[in-house]
Amino acid sequence: MQKLLRWLILSLAGIILTLLFASTSSFAATNPILIPGQDDTPASEQILVKFKPGIPQAVKERVHVQNDAQVIDAIPEIGIEVVKVAKGKAREKVANYSRNPHVEFAEPDYIARAVFIPDDPYFEKQWGMAKIQAPDAWKVTKGSREVKIAILDSGIDQDHEDLRTQIVANVDFTPSKTVDDKFGHGTHVAGIAAAATNNGKGVAGVGFKCSLMNVKVLGDDGSGYYSWLAKGIIWATKNGAKVINISAGSNRPSKVLEKAINYAWSQGVVLVAAAGNDNSSAPFYPAFYTNCIAVGATDENDSRAFFSNYGPWVDIAAPGLNIFSTTPNHDNYIHNYGIALGYDYLSGTSMASPHVAGIAALVWAKYPGLSNAEVRKRIETGADPAEGFDPPIGRANAYKALR
Repeated sequence: MQKLLRWLILSLAGIILTLLFASTSSFAATNPILIPGQDDTPASEQILVKFKPGIPQAVKERVHVQNDAQVIDAIPEIGIEVVKVAKGKAREKVANYSRNPHVEFAEPDYIARAVFIPDDPYFEKQWGMAKIQAPDAWKVTKGSREVKIAILDSGIDQDHEDLRTQIVANVDFTPSKTVDDKFGHGTHVAGIAAAATNNGKGVAGVGFKCSLMNVKVLGDDGSGYYSWLAKGIIWATKNGAKVINISAGSNRPSKVLEKAINYAWSQGVVLVAAAGNDNSSAPFYPAFYTNCIAVGATDENDSRAFFSNYGPWVDIAAPGLNIFSTTPNHDNYIHNYGIALGYDYLSGTSMASPHVAGIAALVWAKYPGLSNAEVRKRIETGADPAEGFDPPIGRANAYKALR
């Protein structure tokens, strides 16, 4: 009863946050906590502009002045300028920039949100590890600290007993005053991917000895601009990540986000992303993009979790219902303290995605000479059957991916 009451309270809180970030016409009652920003929301104060190659700086500045816009940030690796405009003017300014002959494209700086669903905690802990045959995989390899998994999320608890020794890098692309996790989502995701294992404490992580990069791209309310995600992807790539996990997204496409994904893939990185929790076949970004492994969620019976997205763009599934993992050992938005401080159950494709990210890290550790395409192929072809996805896909199996 207490868990149900807490779920209802969180749902109401999610709806309130949704109303801050989405118009009424975009409201989805099936998943109220996951609604992304629309272009008439606070996201409308920022737009993303890419000028055509060779345009002089003076011309760029003149175009910005003509649009009463201010450049507040940039993503130079993919030629993007982050521009602030007057509140409520994004749609108009995007159109103005798009018509300008010097501009290649312009788009709103949409907001992505963490992809999770709080649920009942009284199920056997970490059933997903057995389901993906993680113990058998660890007989082949226990991973390597040299293989880094970048967790692009709301941060990772910095002094958690099961995570602090795994973290090798911290960076924050949000206005938050800390790289720590004040929302509660990123810590759970990180634990699934690579919590300290065989240490006599807490839970095990799929990646076992693999290390974690804390790339904070979602603010303390669990949301973040696409530009933050894009910068996080590029930073992780340039700083040695072999695997990038993105358990966040939105139903809005973005050329900027796709460019960042393609940049990372071109540098040999494996990108894994949650497919979304809308029980829909509609695209969810960035998982929809070709160079991401889009991960749906399954239950203990290898059936599609009731909330998981599906469709021809979803590549593989992994355990995502009632997943036991690390949570912050301090106050956070989700307030999931569960049966022990620092551990609890969450559900969502957010939880499925890091299972696959952990498997990718194990494959990299065992076969460091593989390309990212070869790592991806091992994961996708080494899967077990899953039910309820249209078209059919497999459920990830760590042991088979290594074998």
